[in-house]
Amino acid sequence: MFAAVQSPLFHVKHNAGPLADVSRETMAVLEAYVALLLRWNRTINLISRGDETQIWDRHIADSLALAALLPSEFSHAIDIGSGGGLPGVVLAITTRRPFHLVESDQRKSAFLREVARELSLPIRVHATRIEAAKLPSAPVITARAVAPLATLLAWATPHLALGGICLFPKGRTADDELTAARLEWHMTVVSTPSQTDPSAQILRISEIARVGSQP
Repeated sequence: MFAAVQSPLFHVKHNAGPLADVSRETMAVLEAYVALLLRWNRTINLISRGDETQIWDRHIADSLALAALLPSEFSHAIDIGSGGGLPGVVLAITTRRPFHLVESDQRKSAFLREVARELSLPIRVHATRIEAAKLPSAPVITARAVAPLATLLAWATPHLALGGICLFPKGRTADDELTAARLEWHMTVVSTPSQTDPSAQILRISEIARVGSQP
């Protein structure tokens, strides 16, 4: 499918962490995506330049960790504030399910469209703010490093299908964000420790309703 890239930036420990069970075919597509991301990163700030040599551990594996928490079957998903495609593109590659990527920055949206075209991914890019996006209700909504939890829930719930879930990776502020969010939201939360950052966790959130809303 795609030729592996022979570069120090692509050195991956295939037998460790979330990348351990990735097939050779999927790894080839991930490598092609990383090559595109690093090329565009020369002119567009998709990731920190300091993260380029750690892109597999800090970004790809971290995004891939969400795959294990997805429903066994789902029709499509929404990724809010997709930026360089983390985690939306990575999950579209690994699941081959349709993803709607919402990104208001026009240059980043152009990058995401290029990725979808070059890699033949089931992705639709919405170059707008999530508040203005016209989206089909989705059973899964993801977002990574975009906004505090309470804000994410306000953005996500209008687009979340009945019985759907949100997957939000959070860093060391996760507990504080949960405490603040519970002042506004009822929800069921399952927290999974991050395999790539000991201070981080992934929040799988369901049964979301605003405090004071009618059942």
